[in-house]
Amino acid sequence: LDKAAFKNDTIIPALLVNKDITSNLLKSLKGVLLQRPGLKRVVEDPDDENRKYILLDPHKISADGSLGESEQQILKSFGINPETVKYNMELTYDNFKTEEILKAVLPEGQEITTAFSRIGHIAHMNLRSHQLPYKHLIGQVIIDKNQGLTCAVNKINIIDSMYRNFEMELLAGDGANMITKVKENYVSYEFDFSKVYWNPRLSTEHLRIVNLLKPGDLLFDVFAGVGPFAIPAAKKNCMVFANDLNPESCKWLQHNCKLNKVDKNVKVFNLDGRNFLKGPVKEELDKHLSSKEWKNSVHIIMNLPAIAIEFLDVFRHLLNGEPVSAELPTVHCHCFSKHDNPMQDVQERVEALLETSLHGLCSFKWVRNVAPNKEMMCISFQLPAEVLYKPLTDDPEEPPSKRLCPNENYTEENNQTI
Repeated sequence: LDKAAFKNDTIIPALLVNKDITSNLLKSLKGVLLQRPGLKRVVEDPDDENRKYILLDPHKISADGSLGESEQQILKSFGINPETVKYNMELTYDNFKTEEILKAVLPEGQEITTAFSRIGHIAHMNLRSHQLPYKHLIGQVIIDKNQGLTCAVNKINIIDSMYRNFEMELLAGDGANMITKVKENYVSYEFDFSKVYWNPRLSTEHLRIVNLLKPGDLLFDVFAGVGPFAIPAAKKNCMVFANDLNPESCKWLQHNCKLNKVDKNVKVFNLDGRNFLKGPVKEELDKHLSSKEWKNSVHIIMNLPAIAIEFLDVFRHLLNGEPVSAELPTVHCHCFSKHDNPMQDVQERVEALLETSLHGLCSFKWVRNVAPNKEMMCISFQLPAEVLYKPLTDDPEEPPSKRLCPNENYTEENNQTI
């Protein structure tokens, strides 16, 4: 990337005015002011300390340098001649926008992309195949034009459904440090982006679910990641059981719990989601739903959209006896759909696994468009008693399973992943 090639002298239309009216004029003319990175809109007149140049956007005025009727009326109200003057200035690489630089250096007709997800100091891009020959050039421009970024990476395969991470390649900058810091909805997180899953585009969905919770509620986060549901819930004084199969996610989840001073409210597990539901979740539901004193709500979040629905069959006859608590657990299950009617598609798939109808008993939230004809949805429903509890005519109750302890002092050596 030859940055020196962008250096050139240019003429900018300007207004030469008395400095004492500059501030008021800027407010009135903001629609036609020059907007370029690193350039001031007002500069001193080297020949007269009482006057200043107000620089204008050449694309917002006519070719002959004349202002529009509304701007001319504004200038007349200040007693200023509406005629513009020419101001000579030097433009450098720093003064050009991302789109302008890429358009100048990429082959003619090449699609310009400036989109990326910001994860702390990392720019995460998802370039298309035809853009890959220019990937390092694109990455360098993205870093140069966005303050605070030190490296740009590109996803080179699909998300691994087991650990929810993906391979990435360094496009530009320093790739030695992938441990980053982010802040989402006033909560701080730290993690190694190369080893865990994080998507800033889900911040609204994280907040939406957490806003459904009340202090004292019980939350089970089956695929917790580094804690974007679990930690805000714990900050609301909910009791949280958070699980993830990825050992790295568990490590950073525990770190983030301590970072946000909620480690006493969160119990972390490193289990397969199915074992988490059959073990700690079953045990806690047995305890709370059989108590007349339990008055709070129970929520179960299943945010692994590629396969979360496949775990729903675990809830069928998970508990013995009959519910004492009036309010049964509410499940929030995220999933993908490529169907023309994604809500109908998701509901039918859920009903097939639960072996019951949810007609009139479930709600949907569209989360985001993931790809052409691929939507991310969240279906929420309260588990019906006939699904959650074994029929009374079933075989006698089996002995309780061995108690599964929370992974409070998780290290890779005592990894419980299966």
